[in-house]
Amino acid sequence: MGGEMADRVTGEEARRIKRDLLGVGDRTEHRKRAVAPMKGLIGQVGMQQRAYRFRFYPTADQAAQLTQTFGACRWVYNEGLALRVKAWEDHRVSLGYAETCRALTGWKRVRATAWLKETSSTVLQQSLRHLDSAFSRFFKGSAKYPQRKSKHRSKDSATYVRTGFRWVEDPDRPGTASVTLAKQTTPLDIRWSRALPPGQLPVKLNVTRDRAGRFFLSVLVEEAIVPLPTMFVPGGREPKAVGLDLGLATLVTMDDGEKLPHPRLLAQYEKQLAALQRDLHRKQRDSKNRGKARERIARLYASIGDVRRDQLDQLTTRLVRENQVLVVEDLPIANLMRTPRGKNRRRKAALNRSISDAAWGELLRQLRYKCAWYGRTLVIVDRFFPSTRRCSSCHAKGPKLDVSVREWSCAECGTAHDRDTNAAVNLRDEGMRLYWTVAMALPPGRVPPSVIKASELLDLVTAA
Repeated sequence: MGGEMADRVTGEEARRIKRDLLGVGDRTEHRKRAVAPMKGLIGQVGMQQRAYRFRFYPTADQAAQLTQTFGACRWVYNEGLALRVKAWEDHRVSLGYAETCRALTGWKRVRATAWLKETSSTVLQQSLRHLDSAFSRFFKGSAKYPQRKSKHRSKDSATYVRTGFRWVEDPDRPGTASVTLAKQTTPLDIRWSRALPPGQLPVKLNVTRDRAGRFFLSVLVEEAIVPLPTMFVPGGREPKAVGLDLGLATLVTMDDGEKLPHPRLLAQYEKQLAALQRDLHRKQRDSKNRGKARERIARLYASIGDVRRDQLDQLTTRLVRENQVLVVEDLPIANLMRTPRGKNRRRKAALNRSISDAAWGELLRQLRYKCAWYGRTLVIVDRFFPSTRRCSSCHAKGPKLDVSVREWSCAECGTAHDRDTNAAVNLRDEGMRLYWTVAMALPPGRVPPSVIKASELLDLVTAA
């Protein structure tokens, strides 16, 4: 890495390469302007950003304009990526967001790509910001190298900042508004399923279209989220904790023995999906009937996803309301979902479908942000902690258990265990040990963080 950085071209030579070989405009015009302080968004104390998602029904002209916007955002992202890759691989010159924005100005002046002028410049600049964020995550080691966006596989989306839309709040219905996007003349027909915090101008809007052809508007606002009252163990002052064992036989098993069933939505619609897939393969490729068949499949998958998210939202809200500390295991979901290979690949593929249907990642994501919102603590126990084969009564460690073994007895104390309930109890005990380790290291008056991860315990204790 150090050798690569040593080969980096900088100074006047880098500016010449950008200008003459890469088509990136110079900054001479900007240097002539008087320096002005940046006007960033200053968040108020106690305010948090929260996104609300609403469905809207565009007119034919609005839908056509949004389709063009989606394509322009995707094209600009891909061209910005190609430009940055070419600059480094061919010339050892680093480009950032500012350079790609100047390149965008040049693309608009070329006759072949003058159609970019029909899309709001702020929307295209946000697409380049997303590209820059993707590179930042890659350099930090938290994401893979950015990839090109595909017309058929990538999500259609466009982000509008405050200068890219007009927001007029309805005085008769506080929390709702008339929303007009840039390059459009009529407001969107939005279904306001819930009211936003009245009097708040959104930070930004995100317009998306799913594979079923539905349009959604995500509104990011800043609001004060009131934490829930602290939950204590009945008759004491110890925080109420729950151990959650995620599985496939049952979606969630709690330490008190309660089991929440796996909805198995894909299995419920398996026959209907199979019939639609057979119908799709009977259609001629690139025909209109094939497109209609694909849309029917997409609508069914969208319906399954809506039901799954709603069920998980209700479950996580209940868990956060009833408990102060929630303990889960650090599941390597990406490793568990690896592409099946070998002679047992059919069995592995079926396991992957079950894991995907369970949506463990979405469940953990909702627990994370709800704990942060409502003053709860999510403790993530190390993935190598033997929660399944450790006796919750005497803490003796037994042999490895096959997945088919659902009940077992401890060889030391003879206690009979349900596999999932025993794991949930062990997770709760280990999670509370981690919780008190961090809580005791904090100065008086400070509350534990919203997320305590076993692999980051030393950093949390040191920072306290």
